[in-house]
Amino acid sequence: MYYNNENVERLRQRYPEETRICLDQMNDDTFPVESGTLGKVDHVDDIGTVHCVFDNGRTLGVIPGVDDFHIVSEDSEQTEDEGMNISM
Repeated sequence: MYYNNENVERLRQRYPEETRICLDQMNDDTFPVESGTLGKVDHVDDIGTVHCVFDNGRTLGVIPGVDDFHIVSEDSEQTEDEGMNISM
């Protein structure tokens, strides 16, 4: 999946560095990170992949619209279930 510059910038605003996420499911990876794994965003690259460092030591990019993940609020330990709706 490829995002235009405007959509990549929206992803960068939504997932700034250090944002906590929880991976719900990886849908297109040979060696996926296990569902339920928590991690922090490292950066969003120029094609819209959200690169993360997971708490289990893995580093991997997740793709909005392909992989299922959500933001986790560190303050309340609650999750944000907002869907990412970006048109290409």
